[in-house]
Amino acid sequence: MSKNAVIIVVIVAVVVLGGGTALLLANNNSNNSNSSGNMNMSNGSQSNNQQPTSTDSVTIQNFAFSPASITVKKGTTVTWTNKDATPHTVTQDSGTTGADLDSPHLSQGQTYKETFNTVGTFHYHCSIHPNMTGTVTVTS
Repeated sequence: MSKNAVIIVVIVAVVVLGGGTALLLANNNSNNSNSSGNMNMSNGSQSNNQQPTSTDSVTIQNFAFSPASITVKKGTTVTWTNKDATPHTVTQDSGTTGADLDSPHLSQGQTYKETFNTVGTFHYHCSIHPNMTGTVTVTS
């Protein structure tokens, strides 16, 4: 095989391997940040593929709510804690009833708490970074 042919084969291999790695990383990042829309009450439908986690705390880190979806019993107080150096909020869409999510800007280490007394599914987001979204599902 000539020197030029070897160089071409190496270049093609690098492009193929690099493209495959980029696709895997993009898919992984998409799965990590994928969550539901804004804080609208719905009848239990989720717009993300993640199963809700039964917990009463959410961490805000790496520009994401984690877990993105939680399930709690009616009357549970949920606590959000910002671990990012960047401020974030926990905000619902206007017109939503049954919850009143409207945190101030949370600096690193600050928390926000909300007690859920209405059964339903509530979608929320960060008003500073609208691509950050999450869901609280409240059961009886």
